[in-house]
Amino acid sequence: MKQLTYFTLLAVALLSAACSKNDDKDVADPLQDSSQFVTLADAVPDAILEIRYYGTYNFVGTRIDGYLQPTALLTRRAADSLRAVSSDVMAQGYRLKIYDAYRPQRAVDHFVRWAANQSDTLMKAYFYPDLDKSVLFEQEYIMEKSGHTRGSTVDLTLFDMSTEKELDMGGTFDWFGPESHPDFCGNPETDEYIGNNGQSPAARSITAEQFAHRMVLRQAMLRHGFKPLASEWWHFTLKDEPYPDTYFTFDVKQL
Repeated sequence: MKQLTYFTLLAVALLSAACSKNDDKDVADPLQDSSQFVTLADAVPDAILEIRYYGTYNFVGTRIDGYLQPTALLTRRAADSLRAVSSDVMAQGYRLKIYDAYRPQRAVDHFVRWAANQSDTLMKAYFYPDLDKSVLFEQEYIMEKSGHTRGSTVDLTLFDMSTEKELDMGGTFDWFGPESHPDFCGNPETDEYIGNNGQSPAARSITAEQFAHRMVLRQAMLRHGFKPLASEWWHFTLKDEPYPDTYFTFDVKQL
């Protein structure tokens, strides 16, 4: 009887230890938990994907760490709101085109390493011709944390279904400069175009039509619960994002 009791207690102890170990494993790395994320192509099937960081046409010039497949992920809540945006712009003759959504922390770390390497200017002519690379941290073009890593931020533009081309926004995604600001050449609060406002170091400008195109995207995103960023016309974050303080680490791949 004593021997049976001993082995019973031993089994219970081992089982408890195993459960505790599994619980610790789950709790130890919640940043790897993608259970509340969805694949954007499933959640918003009408969206066009051009995942820039999976390819080489981006400001670094190489595939970015953590992008294992050319797909986009978002939290379920953000994806639901983006589906409403998609329906909105489709009624206006457009489709959403996605450049980036959830971004793992190791991708952000890749950006930081690249920015610290002053000799790597492979893509300068395409994305930051007016800037010395040494100011990228100072001017917050590159930061050690990104809202994208919280899972409810998306970078996007509009695709014109009548012309079968991207809508002309007067500037490229990930351009480092004031030309990317929503208030460049206009007032985004009133949708008023004001022309060249002296922000561009190279005296660049955008047309009234290009500014209006930016506003079409902006207003659709705002109508469905997203908030803009003051420095990038293409960047929006869900106002009531579910993980405002969590920076996830799982890779970008089909869920």
